[in-house]
Amino acid sequence: MSSLLSSVGLTPQANKLLNKMIKSVFAATAALSVSAGAAFAGPYVNVEANSGWTGSDYSGTATDLHIGYEGALGESASYYVQGGATVVSPDGAESETVPSGKAGLGLALTDSLGAYGEISFVGSGDSDIDRGYGSKLGLKYSF
Repeated sequence: MSSLLSSVGLTPQANKLLNKMIKSVFAATAALSVSAGAAFAGPYVNVEANSGWTGSDYSGTATDLHIGYEGALGESASYYVQGGATVVSPDGAESETVPSGKAGLGLALTDSLGAYGEISFVGSGDSDIDRGYGSKLGLKYSF
């Protein structure tokens, strides 16, 4: 991991990679958080790999290894919360396992329109380096 760390924390390359991976995680989970009523409420396991490229330049993969719980909130809303570890595997550098988690809500506004939101974090594994945090809000219209 030394190639991603400098004397003051993460290198600019590592910060860029982490930001790309966080954005990939948000985009990949957007569809999951939109469903209003959960067909199954209870615990689940989520293994998800998110890889990033700029053009044809591969930057790395972040693999979430999470356990979670999901359920309904009344007739038109749902929630989920999950946590565990993320294996951050930058291209050409050593992998690191860090703590991570996310929570989200989905709400059916009409039969065709849903709203969703999510908050998340990816840890650094080092108390001297700040965690990465993210949030998203969105609307989904189904035809």
